[in-house]
Amino acid sequence: MTEQTTDRTATEPVFKRPELEDKEIITAYFDRAPSRSCERTFVNVYLWSRHYRVQYAVIEDALVFRSRDNGIAFSYPAGEKENIRKAVDYLTGYCKEQGCPLVFYNVTPEMFAQLEEWYPGRFTVEYNRDYADYVYEREKLATLAGKKLHGKRNHINKFKTLYPDWTYEALSDDNVEDCFQMALEWRNENGCEDDPEKNAEMCVTLNSLRLYKELGLKGGVLKAQGRIVAFTVGEPLCNDTFVVHIEKAFPNVEGAYPMINQQFVQHECMDYKYVNREEDTGAEGLRKAKLSYRPAFLEEKGIVKERS
Repeated sequence: MTEQTTDRTATEPVFKRPELEDKEIITAYFDRAPSRSCERTFVNVYLWSRHYRVQYAVIEDALVFRSRDNGIAFSYPAGEKENIRKAVDYLTGYCKEQGCPLVFYNVTPEMFAQLEEWYPGRFTVEYNRDYADYVYEREKLATLAGKKLHGKRNHINKFKTLYPDWTYEALSDDNVEDCFQMALEWRNENGCEDDPEKNAEMCVTLNSLRLYKELGLKGGVLKAQGRIVAFTVGEPLCNDTFVVHIEKAFPNVEGAYPMINQQFVQHECMDYKYVNREEDTGAEGLRKAKLSYRPAFLEEKGIVKERS
């Protein structure tokens, strides 16, 4: 028994916080197991690991993240199919030795189906509506065609009427500092200092601007009356899906949100079938806004636990 424990310890995976120099290796594993879940991108795990205590390791040639927020939980492994299964088997043994249940988070239906194929009835899944990603047809976001989206077209037309001097441009070194200052102003106007989650999200926003080139992000900037009134940031997620990570607009500038949404899609997302605009985290106003754009589907994500 002592020898087995020693052997396991000798090959114990070393978990570490994602750093910029890890971008290539993490992205390579995600590319081997494509997903439309917004978590399956280096940008998301790198920026949010500063807020959540998330670390990663390579186990059986598969990428695994570990969270210690509420006990130990792991991301579903990313890599080649045979290596994913080996990593699941490894984590099963690891958790038995640690005396804790095996728990996976952010598991999509496709991932759970894979588990069921390998281990029928061994795991349970509970999906959380608050963390389901909203995925839209790119064509509908670009054109806003149809009766159901006529309200969005009206808001955009109102914006163009109120601000005939409006311009759209790509995020660049020439405007990123002004976006940074606009974000700080937005933070002060929206009470972020008094809300830990809002404050964390704003830290992610500011870091995404500061590191947009290093992270390989694409951004769009909307100007009116000589100042930035909205900006957005995203990146390709998989072959057919682009993900929008950040979108900020001044709420008192009528039509700024639908305008930056449409302009960014028209300029940066036309090579993709779908646009993932991430989750609503259960916020009532955000849920209403995301539903109003008529998503094609929700990318569900849940917690998977091994049955006792």
